[in-house]
Amino acid sequence: MKDLTSQLQKGFTLVELLIVVIILALLAAIVVPQFASSTDDAKEAALDTTLANVRSAIDLYYQQHGHYPSAVVSSGGACAGTAGTGAVDSDTAFLDQLAYYTNAAGQACTTKDDGVGDANAYPFGPYLKKRELSANPITNVSTLLIANAGDLNLNGTAADLGWRFDNLSGKFIANDTSNDPSGNPYDDR
Repeated sequence: MKDLTSQLQKGFTLVELLIVVIILALLAAIVVPQFASSTDDAKEAALDTTLANVRSAIDLYYQQHGHYPSAVVSSGGACAGTAGTGAVDSDTAFLDQLAYYTNAAGQACTTKDDGVGDANAYPFGPYLKKRELSANPITNVSTLLIANAGDLNLNGTAADLGWRFDNLSGKFIANDTSNDPSGNPYDDR
């Protein structure tokens, strides 16, 4: 009789299995949302870091040139390397002037000095290590929209949703009109 009873008790009952499944489901319901919010927190931290880095580069450029990037053309001047090609109010001029060496007039070149003399020197910059802007971590879009409004209350637009820069006020924002989980707009950071 003992052998028969011990053989019957080797498995789990249906009720025991259901209890284990319910406990696992409850634990998953508690843990999974925590991972989702940590992903949002990481995106917001990446956004804040990108904004701080680009804004620092813009401020340093302004201190050395007296105007913001893309307020003047990045082309022109004698250059031993590759010269900038951006026109006024263009994302190309913005990227040229922040990622290449520049002279006092804001003309950009990939080399610091062409060896001819001081008139052809490009002593300033580069202010960013890469010429490409990283994608906005919230929208995953890297486009840059240049504004020429001089508006310190610059807001995002419904178009492009990457970055937006005003070359008269120097304001650089996430071009995103949506709100973060706390209800604060991303373009107001």
